[in-house]
Amino acid sequence: MTAPTILAKPLRSIGDFFAMSLDTFVQIVRGPFAWREYLVQTWFVARVSLVPALMLTIPYSVLLVFTLNILLIEFGAADLSGTGAALGTVTQIGPLATVLVIAGSGATAMCADLGARTIREELDALRVMGINPIQALVVPRVLAAATVTTALSSTVILVGLVGAYFFCVFVQNVSPGNFVAGFTLLTGIGEVIIALVKGAIFGTVAGLIACYKGISVGGGPAGVGNAVNETVVFTFMTLFAINILVTAVGVQATL
Repeated sequence: MTAPTILAKPLRSIGDFFAMSLDTFVQIVRGPFAWREYLVQTWFVARVSLVPALMLTIPYSVLLVFTLNILLIEFGAADLSGTGAALGTVTQIGPLATVLVIAGSGATAMCADLGARTIREELDALRVMGINPIQALVVPRVLAAATVTTALSSTVILVGLVGAYFFCVFVQNVSPGNFVAGFTLLTGIGEVIIALVKGAIFGTVAGLIACYKGISVGGGPAGVGNAVNETVVFTFMTLFAINILVTAVGVQATL
């Protein structure tokens, strides 16, 4: 096989993905909006993502403050542990936990659902009836993923800070008042807004990737399984890259 032939398939897939993404954004503006499907998918994504996100956040937050406090105690500055906990949880742990859960739970569930519909030719049936599958199925799922991820980011941050508080105060004997007072030394409204923007971007991109892999699946049930696996890999890679870019932009914006 020649090099152009080898590169043709991934380049075609990238082009199809961007075409579907553009069509999705156009349909969001154009309407009509499938409110019922949006609410159903919002509850669906929240149900499969909430508990794993919270279970993942607490160990990360505890590990962060435990490692940080070892250093701060050596310098006699343990009262600043709240500053590090707030900065790390808001800017990194919250978004990263959201990335892992959305890619591993929410996106794969959406991909499997759409993939099953695709191999049963339900999308073709919708087209025959004059219904645009992008408008009826993809748009509600992408917006549901963005909504849940934004809400999940804020929830993860709150739970992470509460877990860090209890660990620092009751295990490492940090002053409760000083821990809470340190929250706003380096972390302000700008960092919180950036964290929520990250959540919205993560959810939108994860939803687009999951929907594209779901509606382009082929090869029967085995193809659905392959699409789900590819969704996890592509979502991880894309969202971690986006996290780096948005973090860099956010740091420059909040200096």
